[in-house]
Amino acid sequence: MSLLKPTILIADDHPLVAEGLQQLLESDFEILGTVGNGNELVQQAQSLRPDIVLLDAVMPPDNGFSAARRLKETVPHCRVIFVTMLDEPTHVSEAFRVGARGYVLKQSISSDLVKAMRAVLRNEQYLSPGIMGEVRESVEYPWTKPGGFTVDLTERQRQILQLLSRGDSTKTIAGTLKISPKTVLFHKTSIFRKIGLRSPSDLTKFALTHGLTSLTTSKRKT
Repeated sequence: MSLLKPTILIADDHPLVAEGLQQLLESDFEILGTVGNGNELVQQAQSLRPDIVLLDAVMPPDNGFSAARRLKETVPHCRVIFVTMLDEPTHVSEAFRVGARGYVLKQSISSDLVKAMRAVLRNEQYLSPGIMGEVRESVEYPWTKPGGFTVDLTERQRQILQLLSRGDSTKTIAGTLKISPKTVLFHKTSIFRKIGLRSPSDLTKFALTHGLTSLTTSKRKT
């Protein structure tokens, strides 16, 4: 049995956070280094070939999701775990869409991070228990298209689905898109028939699985 420690590369643009992660993990894992932006992360990962990358979602020059996507294209064997304060459904969903294997909230690092790392090393997924159940379900059991249905939506249908998935009412959607409530209802019915959705929870799962919810990382969280 190999005594080699799993290798870790830490990506966080806050030096104190990166240092804290290193101190927490260095007894059980080999820390290859820390980086502060997505470009450096991809370069270092290509060179160092870590077993796991710990990645903040808010990361220059774009964001952690963009960095993870590039990372999986260039170092596909690397397992990515997001370590972040962002707990919105769109962020969690996007993380797994771009290839992450784990998602740990910074407020529960001490209890969750090592568990997450052990899980992904076993080729399992891990989400912090603080992630809401509906989001957890969409990651663990992503929406799949029923036979005979399609996911080919018109631009207007995609707009309405995005607004529906965030909980906007028919009246609110009508005002946002400057169309009548009857038109919104017509499109909603068409969307459900076209995709094969049967309930609001199906709609939410579909939107999360297919990245149709509005993702923004402009609000800084550390």
